[in-house]
Amino acid sequence: MALLPVADALARILDGVRPKPAERVSLDDALDRVLAEDVAARRTQPPWDTSAMDGYAVRAADVATVPATLKVIGEAPAGHAFAGSVGPGEAVRIFTGAPLPDGADAIVIQEDTDRTGDDVLVKATSGVGRFVRKRGLDFAEGDILLNAGRAADPRAIALAAAMNCAELTVRERPKIAILATGDELALPGSDPGPDKIIASNSYGLAGIIRRAGGIPVDLGIAPDDREALASAVAKARGAGVDVLVTLGGASVGDHDLVQDVLVSEGLSLDFWKIAMRPGKPLMFGRHEGLRFLGLPGNPVSAMITGRLFLVPLIHALTGLAETTSGETTARLGADLGENDERQDYLRATSAFDPDGTLVVTPFGRQDSSMLATLARSDALIIRPPHAPAAKAGETCRAILMDF
Repeated sequence: MALLPVADALARILDGVRPKPAERVSLDDALDRVLAEDVAARRTQPPWDTSAMDGYAVRAADVATVPATLKVIGEAPAGHAFAGSVGPGEAVRIFTGAPLPDGADAIVIQEDTDRTGDDVLVKATSGVGRFVRKRGLDFAEGDILLNAGRAADPRAIALAAAMNCAELTVRERPKIAILATGDELALPGSDPGPDKIIASNSYGLAGIIRRAGGIPVDLGIAPDDREALASAVAKARGAGVDVLVTLGGASVGDHDLVQDVLVSEGLSLDFWKIAMRPGKPLMFGRHEGLRFLGLPGNPVSAMITGRLFLVPLIHALTGLAETTSGETTARLGADLGENDERQDYLRATSAFDPDGTLVVTPFGRQDSSMLATLARSDALIIRPPHAPAAKAGETCRAILMDF
């Protein structure tokens, strides 16, 4: 099978994906959930003309010439409207957020007044509408302010609360099963012995899944054994997951059994190697409603392919409308040699030049087993297939780290 370009692989993975069903959740549970329907305001905000400052509600005509002495006829704290009306020569002591009394059309801030008993001396003019927030300044009842497909970030949740919406209709979170494979793997904190390595991919990938809006379902570690792998696949199906992600065993070695086992279990395999580095042995297939993504076992490969392929899949399942690849343009901070037929994703650090230009500098060693280098990186330099040698200072494509 020829190496599949990265863009083509992603298109195949996303082909036919439909968002998950909708559910109603409280605002407390809505953070980062994707809205499944538009949200309309259930009230006007502010619901009345309201004071924007502490001071006195007055008639602008009475303070057109200053100094002016007005009679204070009452008080309007926030949450307690003044019941009467402001007439000529009168004022009402008012506080921020309180409704503007009938008859008043301006606010004089308290710093521009002197109070003596029931009289207030106004020392500065205030025109009609001064320091008054008009009814509906922010929004009106019925206005659609949040659209389906938006993630309910803290700003959206605050707005929904102001709109008098106690619940939101959001997409269900997709469940993503994670199955690490390999006789060589041992759990963190264990005594691995001389012939084992510590399993790290599941933990990093679970974090990527959560940030993307999914629910990770850890299936543990399966040894290089057909029965154990088949049992894990059955467990994933029983858990009702949307995607099964395997880690390792996707290559062509004698002990790489994932592909054979999944095909024998009814998987329709779409592709199993792509033209990228790191991450060439990437598998994708389907079985009924279950999607399968086989990521490489090397930790850097697993993390990068998870970001490039699994994250967009989760976004599609959640119905997220505005997604981004995170890609930007930058300048190279070091020379690069010519590239081969695979698209490279080089771990790099980023910084801004004095002129504000983003500069990305690759690490010298890019071995896909070096997780510490990935942790020190904050960018990936994208090198297209067959890219010619490039000098420091030339423009390049890059992805700023968000995982």
